[in-house]
Formats: sequence, structure tokens, C-alpha cells
Amino acid sequence: MRLFVALDPPPDTLDAVEAAVALGRAHAPDLRWATREEWHITLVFLGEVAEERLPALHERIADQVRVRRPLTLGVRGWGSFPRKGRRSAVLWAAVTGDTDALDRLARGLRSAARAARIPVECRPYVPHVTVARSRPPRDLSATVEALGTLPGTAWEARRVHLVESRPGAADRYRTVRTWELG
Repeated sequence: MRLFVALDPPPDTLDAVEAAVALGRAHAPDLRWATREEWHITLVFLGEVAEERLPALHERIADQVRVRRPLTLGVRGWGSFPRKGRRSAVLWAAVTGDTDALDRLARGLRSAARAARIPVECRPYVPHVTVARSRPPRDLSATVEALGTLPGTAWEARRVHLVESRPGAADRYRTVRTWELG
């Protein structure tokens, strides 16, 4: 199974992102725009995970999530990856709020994956919601300008989801398991 761990923004936040993304789509229809159903905040990407690793992974994730409090988050502003130069491949909405606690949660979940013998990348965590991709990478600054201001509304993130990524399926992302923070 191809898996990742994520948080889901609430419907009113997704509504605000959707309104802005409609402007971006009109400006750059040739980008690969993610659908509303695909918008989430990835905490850790796990990649392919063997079925026999799942019990240990579930246990380790539960251990990390149980000791964390719910997070107050918001989505405000735009960014792109990579940040070097002017050519980017990913356009995203920035996550704001308890980002230090969110970073600690992401680091804890990476440790949990490693403890379950699942290798994960070790790179700086930048919380975001991916809204579009460009292949090949290009200057996305005009598209960011077209997206306009993204009004941030705060919400309390209470649930962490283990999600299966199924490229090519009608429902690309399927929640496998959910844990409550705290």
C-alpha cells in the first residue's frame, strides 16, 4: 500500500481555497490542478508499506498522536516548491497557526515510521496544501498573483488520518485509519 499521514482542513477552509483556486485555474488552465477531495496537509509520506508492517505502524502512530493536543491551524497565502530560482513544480496554500506543534507532530510521526521499520525522508517540514503541479517546472509567480488573497480562518485539527494513495483510481485517496489527537 502507498501511504501517507495527514490532516484534513474543514469544509469552510476548503471553500475559501476553492474560491481562490477557481481564479488560478482561469489564469493557468494548463497546470495539473488538484481537486478539492485531494486537498490535505501531509504530515509524513510513507511510500509503499508492506501489509505486515501495518500493525507496528498503527501502534507507533497511535503512541505519537495520543500525547499531542489538538492544533489550531489556518490556511493563508501561497507558495511553491522548490524555492530555489523562479521555476517551481508545486503550487501550495500555506498552513499557519500552531506550526511549531505541527512540526513536532510531523517529526514524531517520522520517528514512529522508522520505529516500525519504514524508511522515510528526513527533510525540513513545510506545512502546506498542494493545489497544483507543473510539469515541467516553471515560473508560477503570475499564477500566485492571480490566486489573490487567501483569507485565513482558524480551525482546530483533532484527527490524524492514515491515507492510502491510489493513483488512477476514481477516489485517489482513501482513509485507512483515523486517530484522535490527545
